[in-house]
Amino acid sequence: MSPVTAAGYPAKIKVRKEEKNMKNWKKAAAMTVSAAMILSLTMTAWAEEKSEDLKKVTVILDYVPNTNHTGMYVALDKGYYEEEGLDVEIIEPTDGATATLVAQQKGTFGISYQEDVTIALTSADPLPIKAIATVIQHNTSGFVSLADSGIESPADFEDKVYAGWGGPGESAVLEACMTQAGADFSKLSMVISDGTGFEALGKSCDVMWFFEAWDNVIADMNGCELNYMELRQLDERLDYYTPVIITSDAVIESDPEMVAAFLRATERGYQDAVADPDASAEILSAHAPDYDLEMLKRSQEYLADKFMEDTQVWGQMKDEVWDNYSSFLQEYGVIQETIPASECYTNEFLPQ
Repeated sequence: MSPVTAAGYPAKIKVRKEEKNMKNWKKAAAMTVSAAMILSLTMTAWAEEKSEDLKKVTVILDYVPNTNHTGMYVALDKGYYEEEGLDVEIIEPTDGATATLVAQQKGTFGISYQEDVTIALTSADPLPIKAIATVIQHNTSGFVSLADSGIESPADFEDKVYAGWGGPGESAVLEACMTQAGADFSKLSMVISDGTGFEALGKSCDVMWFFEAWDNVIADMNGCELNYMELRQLDERLDYYTPVIITSDAVIESDPEMVAAFLRATERGYQDAVADPDASAEILSAHAPDYDLEMLKRSQEYLADKFMEDTQVWGQMKDEVWDNYSSFLQEYGVIQETIPASECYTNEFLPQ
């Protein structure tokens, strides 16, 4: 006789039932896998077809991702660019200055500065670029020294060491501010920063140029007290646009609708950064995970009030700001002649 199971059924019958159940399970599993593969292939094909329908756009940053750029990452993550028919990729500059890369059409858009744009347009071989939006309405940078250093204004810069990045307009700004304060610019020593930020102050240098939304926040979080000398308070002509979004003349001429679509989506991203800086900082953190999240949130909180300060239209620029800074650069020999503001920027693609 066949052995009997605890349930009273012959063991052979139970085995046959288990074999049948196993076969049914394997069949069902195979069907599930096949369905999943079909769905995956369908979704992949749909995604590829959708991607082909989107216009590819590359944005070259001025540096590594930071809170100046958050609005673009928000627009990217929330699908604002896709809604405008754009497949946007944001990259860091790798083989040259952003303005040059954009002029060569190695990138559709770029992040630059009013200084760089003005110099590029007045050089012996002008670059065919134009600013199409400013990210921040006012210059949020200035000189810093340690709070207990006794260096409280450019009048105190004589016989001190300044550490900077060696930009073409840097010495002009220092000379102007020192001269206006009655100090002798020739008595200031200038060196290239070693990249240690606030930690260099009081050691390898006495004065640095900081951006309030970034460098000042980092210093404060590390307990470093600073004297901060805001540039736009030292000379109104130094209240220039930094950073700005640029593109090439060729892109403007060939696809103005795409330029407008890009700025519509970008503007939505920056509006979100203004409305909810913490959530926007978290989105940026996903793209720049090496930064401390609390630092990003504090930086974004500061910039939330700066993106649209004194304006009702994000990104809008004014002739007087371009003209004032162009005149400043010409006065101090950075450029040979001034250039009309209309040749440097346009507001025509901004959402109104």
